[in-house]
Amino acid sequence: MKFKLSPYLLGFQTLLLLGLVLVSLGLFYYSNGIFYLIDWEFLTLNSCVMTMTFIFDWMSLLFVGCVFLISSMVIFYSESYMCSDLYKIRFYFLVFLFVMSMMMMIVSPNLISILIGWDGLGLVSYCLVVYFQNFKSYSAGMVTILTNRIGDVAILLSIAWMFNYGSWHFIYYACSYESWSVYLILLIILAGFTSSAQIPFSSWLPAAMAAPTPVSALVHSSTLVTAGVYLIIRFSDYLMVFDTWFFLMISMMTMFMSGLGANFEFDLKKVIALSTLSQLGLMMSILFLGFKELAFFHLLTHAFFKALLFLCAGLMIHCMSDSQDIRHMGTMISYLPLTCCCFCVSNLSLCGLPFLAGFYSKDLILESMLFSYHNFFVFIVFFVSVGLTSCYSLRLVFYCLTFNMNCYSCQGYFEDKIMNGSMFLLVILSVISGSLLGWIMFDSPHMYSFSLELSVLPLIFVFLGGWLGYESSFFYFEDLYASSMYFMTLFMGSMWFMPSLSTYMLNSSVLNFSELSYSIMDGGWGEYVISKSSYLWSSLLSSFLVIFQENNVKLFMLVFLLMIFLIVI
Repeated sequence: MKFKLSPYLLGFQTLLLLGLVLVSLGLFYYSNGIFYLIDWEFLTLNSCVMTMTFIFDWMSLLFVGCVFLISSMVIFYSESYMCSDLYKIRFYFLVFLFVMSMMMMIVSPNLISILIGWDGLGLVSYCLVVYFQNFKSYSAGMVTILTNRIGDVAILLSIAWMFNYGSWHFIYYACSYESWSVYLILLIILAGFTSSAQIPFSSWLPAAMAAPTPVSALVHSSTLVTAGVYLIIRFSDYLMVFDTWFFLMISMMTMFMSGLGANFEFDLKKVIALSTLSQLGLMMSILFLGFKELAFFHLLTHAFFKALLFLCAGLMIHCMSDSQDIRHMGTMISYLPLTCCCFCVSNLSLCGLPFLAGFYSKDLILESMLFSYHNFFVFIVFFVSVGLTSCYSLRLVFYCLTFNMNCYSCQGYFEDKIMNGSMFLLVILSVISGSLLGWIMFDSPHMYSFSLELSVLPLIFVFLGGWLGYESSFFYFEDLYASSMYFMTLFMGSMWFMPSLSTYMLNSSVLNFSELSYSIMDGGWGEYVISKSSYLWSSLLSSFLVIFQENNVKLFMLVFLLMIFLIVI
């Protein structure tokens, strides 16, 4: 009997080992202040030298290690999730290529190599979104790749603009401020906003839920959507001399809009996608307030519990005959106890419940915001958004796990050992990663002195939002849709009409023009008159010459007889 090693298990073991090594190395580099730049000279031709540069500091190693740990769990989970798929090996290599593209983007101090990883993320994400080949997946994939192409153009323009510096290694110029540096940072922020789906580029993030659930766990935790945040963190030294109030406002509006929209959504994966968008808005907001370490801290803690949330949701969707509507779920705690425990841990960590991973980063972010002397509008939006996070998270828990018995009578509930095994490490990290990273990254603790009311205000909003989420679980939105507030409800529940603005407005003008151009040029006479004219004339001339070559004796005799005839006449 031959032993056949699954590529999924091999990839899981490799990435898990690499992730543990890189995380340990990153913590060692941080504690000792080690920083390495490695130049790999891969081509020398006469006096032309081409090198590839990699940066290995605590931030890049820690992030790559976390990406590898999450990817190993996702690949191990996919061994069972994709077992009945005909092309599961193709899926495995696409996921592996996706992870390698993210690694390339993280360890690059050079805009050229960043573009290679960035383009790899965009291309592979399109292949994964359209993996289930249907019309909805194709549409979602097209919105995803076209939105991210805007970021590619911004990075290309940044590369062209960095000719002014003399090198594309941005880390050499992180503290050099010129009058025209504002153009470079504007282009980088545009690229980061497209990848992290900030307003007005938010519509692609829920649409990308057409991908398989393991891909969603990877995309929404540590790869594509976090690439924009990580890129701006790397360029954050440029932000110190600029007034970023406009970008702060956009990030806060993204955080508020997605938190509000998640309370009106009934698709399980879209609710989790909108929660990702809310947390991305939180990271961007605190980054533009000037706290890049806090943004990176929340980036890491969020990656663990968001990946766990998607893995639990994937198993629930499998058990519900692939239905993603939370109104079809209910009382799942009786059939999937272990999965529901993991689901609750990740949701409560997302809410910021004390002593879970999300609490350490979110509470520190709110206290730093309170201490940054911004206006009352910033204060209100931050705290209301935290309350909305608790609201939709508790609404999701009560809809899926306890009451609302609307599931089909014939339902196959199962808890797979491989799927549950992939959740164990993420559950542990969702509990301890906040305190562990907080102790290591902030060796001197942040000391803020507030009044009692301000100290307990984050917890008040967390518990108030949870109570509202519990109450909204019993509320049927059909009554609200039928009322006079129909337009307002539709506006808040559809991401402020952003999907419509991203798609339908283009149909009437741009696509009609492209169809007209195609019918005139490629599908009309232009194809023959312009595109194929040189080919037609050359082929006509060659065929004429071939006639002469193949019939030269006949033609010679014919011309001779014609000349005789003319002479006689």
